[in-house]
Amino acid sequence: MFIIEDKGDAIAIMCASLLFLGTWPAVLTLLECRGRLPQHTYLDYSITNLVAAVFIALTFGQLGEAKHNMPNFFTQLSQDNWPSVLFIMAGGVVLSIGNLSTQYALAYVGLSLTEVISSSMVVLIGTTVNYFLDKRINRAGILFTGVACFLAAVILGSSVHASNALDNEQKLSGSTNSYKLGKSGGGKQVKGKDAPRDMEDGAFADYATKAEAGTADYLIELEEQRSIKIFGSSTYVGLGIVFFSGICFSFFSPAFNLATNDQWHTLKDGVPHLVVYTAFFYFSISCFIIGIGLNILFLYRPMAGVPKSSFKAYLNDWEGRQWALLAGFLCGFGNGFQFMGGQAAGYAAADAVQALPLVSTFWGILLFGEYRKSSKKTYTLLALMLVMFIAAVATLMASSGQRSTK
Repeated sequence: MFIIEDKGDAIAIMCASLLFLGTWPAVLTLLECRGRLPQHTYLDYSITNLVAAVFIALTFGQLGEAKHNMPNFFTQLSQDNWPSVLFIMAGGVVLSIGNLSTQYALAYVGLSLTEVISSSMVVLIGTTVNYFLDKRINRAGILFTGVACFLAAVILGSSVHASNALDNEQKLSGSTNSYKLGKSGGGKQVKGKDAPRDMEDGAFADYATKAEAGTADYLIELEEQRSIKIFGSSTYVGLGIVFFSGICFSFFSPAFNLATNDQWHTLKDGVPHLVVYTAFFYFSISCFIIGIGLNILFLYRPMAGVPKSSFKAYLNDWEGRQWALLAGFLCGFGNGFQFMGGQAAGYAAADAVQALPLVSTFWGILLFGEYRKSSKKTYTLLALMLVMFIAAVATLMASSGQRSTK
């Protein structure tokens, strides 16, 4: 079984996790902006997310000889470790619900802000819990300095969103296109919002915007082609979804910690703790069951005004499927690497991957034109937010300790 024992290796694998976990939400956002139904995307994503876990278990989990109290993957499947398995499967349930919620939050709130809020809630709640579960393996002074940096980034991120929203309102109010501000309740309307779609093919036949990113026409064309319509929606709806997903994310890492280290002594004497690879396998099984079950339901009873679909329509929807499958692989390997690093250096330090908004913001600017043609105030706040996230990830990684494998 592959064990990370060097602190440098743990940091390297957490950096890879940071890149993967910051990229997969951008892929889902790209597909939603191109008109692919979120139910179709999440079903594809769930399949490869499970495949990634199985691959990690069968390779890293079986690599080399087992160590004392750390059996290989196949050996551990037959052991009496169900209390820990239930902990880890509960963690998989909350993560799956959180990821599913995030898919809708990305449309309402935007890629950058969604990741800022949800990641910061993970740090504020999950990292604090992990610090005590890990018997204070991490250096508190450095660790909580990183937490403070995340708090500062949250405040700056909220300011960025408010400033950018005002910039967009000014662009749209001056537009002569079909966009118009509603007179009651601030509602917004856009031409083509109810345009017919071929549900057997999935995405719009022509989804490429022709307007320059950052302009009012670009925002209008984006609204016309996307699968989740956001004009006229309340800001609080999107923020509510983000906070709900953040709460879910806050508890999956402590659940993984409890399952692999058994701090509450639920296992019988002599039964080895779940190794990280076995735990991740069970974790991903529960993610898969919840993700598949809920999204098959959402095909016929959709959320957020998304059109109804069917299982036949999903099977026939090949537009963008390769990207949805890639998103599942990225998330699966990202989570696996995070847990591998956490087992070696402490789960509180491994939560440094919650600086993933650094990566997501890069993709948001590159792919979706977020903050294009915004005010100097917005750019200044954005730069300050990114600086605080860089400081946060550096301090959380610097706080890492060394867990004994004896």
